[in-house]
Amino acid sequence: MILAPSILSADFGILAEQIKKCEKAGATWLHIDVMDGHFVPNISFAMPVIKSIRKYTDMFFDVHLMITEPERYINDFIDCGADGVTFHVEATDFADRCIEMIRSRGKLAGISLNPNTPVNAIIPYIEKVDMALVMSVEPGYGGQKYIDSVNRKIKYLREIKGDYFKIEVDGGITADNIDTAIDAGANIIVAGTSVFKGDIEENIKRLTR
Repeated sequence: MILAPSILSADFGILAEQIKKCEKAGATWLHIDVMDGHFVPNISFAMPVIKSIRKYTDMFFDVHLMITEPERYINDFIDCGADGVTFHVEATDFADRCIEMIRSRGKLAGISLNPNTPVNAIIPYIEKVDMALVMSVEPGYGGQKYIDSVNRKIKYLREIKGDYFKIEVDGGITADNIDTAIDAGANIIVAGTSVFKGDIEENIKRLTR
């Protein structure tokens, strides 16, 4: 299981310091949410932030594009330091083009779906991507409660893709429910509030016990 701390919940006044604490605690991925205020009702950091923190760590930058028409910006995010780029199936009419753009740059290609989107929406692309991201909250805000019904999607994806395919879950993960997502078949877990609220190193240890 890979834990990917989401810096959406970090303290941006000491962001580099908090990233180093994640790394020290054993986290190897960093989840970076990009929101445009259009696809989701919130706005977050974009390319300048990614570029500025890239020089502080060698962690895998797991960039999650919650933006409309992601194909407009995929290359820009890769240029800024993304190691993997995940886009939403709901956000584009050109999913195949997005996948090809990411893979042509040698990066991990992920496709995501919202809690209310049927899993069948990503099945036409599942053999072309490296990872599926199942949103377990409505995208756009941190600190929400995990939606248990998404476990069926995770289980289905694990059944059809086998043991080694990357299935990421994002939203509402705590030390109390992380095993539910893992038991369903997730092997990459995004956690924001549960990592950055309080002692980061202790929180990571608790989540990865």
